[in-house]
Amino acid sequence: MVRLWSEPQAVEAIDRAQAVARLLGIPFHLLDLQEPFRRLVVDHFVAEYAAARTPNPCVPCNRQVRFGLLRQWARERGGAFIATGHYARVLQVRGQYQLWRGRDLQKDQSYVLHALTQEQLADARFPLGELTKDEVRTMARECGLPAADLPESQDVCFVAGGDYRRFLARYAPQAFQPGPILDLEGRRLGQHAGLVNYTVGQRKGIGLSASRPLYVLALDRERNALIVGPGEALSQVECVVDPMHHISGEVPAAPFQASAKIRYRHREVMATATPLAGRRLHVRFAHPQRGVTPGQYLVLYDGDQVLGGGPICVL
Repeated sequence: MVRLWSEPQAVEAIDRAQAVARLLGIPFHLLDLQEPFRRLVVDHFVAEYAAARTPNPCVPCNRQVRFGLLRQWARERGGAFIATGHYARVLQVRGQYQLWRGRDLQKDQSYVLHALTQEQLADARFPLGELTKDEVRTMARECGLPAADLPESQDVCFVAGGDYRRFLARYAPQAFQPGPILDLEGRRLGQHAGLVNYTVGQRKGIGLSASRPLYVLALDRERNALIVGPGEALSQVECVVDPMHHISGEVPAAPFQASAKIRYRHREVMATATPLAGRRLHVRFAHPQRGVTPGQYLVLYDGDQVLGGGPICVL
């Protein structure tokens, strides 16, 4: 097991893992990666919010920690594969490794694995990929595992209670500098309490009264300004991904069609993707998308196969 953080829930998870290992009669090893996890994932999370972007820490964690440092540790001790509980699948087709969605589309986690390389996928095993969540719980009960009916956690693992603002107030208090709230014409409407308190598409908590609802349209880091406006202004037909990671390791020579997800729980939309210089990718959506957010990851699919993805940047 890997220890990434020292919050109380992490200690409880270690105890459960030890209990499962004893029940199954298998060795238990605890690998402490708290320092590199903080450096590679937590510091990146804090820096992204401070830069007025909205990150997803699971993506760098999977690539750099789970399938980076843990994979290296296992290989040094003769381990051939890394098995995790992700709902995803790896297929080998004509000598190339492909990442596919899990069979249980409601629990599919291929989105947060899109940054894995060919070498990492070669060593990856996802035993839950062909199962549904209900089937997994049934099997766990039949085996008498103590975590069989454990409630699911939807929170960022290192943010206790899911309150990321409280977490950032502790680790990046400088990011809470007040600034102006502006409309699309640049008129000052009020004052915000720090850009880290807001995300693109947010409606509640802006603190303004208006004749019609106002939404967060953008976080202007240069002016420390919160840009707000009507809901229809949230829709965009294009964005740029920088840098784009292609799972195949090959950059397409021409524009191609794929379905795009602009965040984890987003409903996909068909798009035209055009490779640009410097590992960038221009994506034009078939229909305008609401709330395209810098810092979030855009992931491309061909049916159930993940083609790759990368962070959305400002056009």
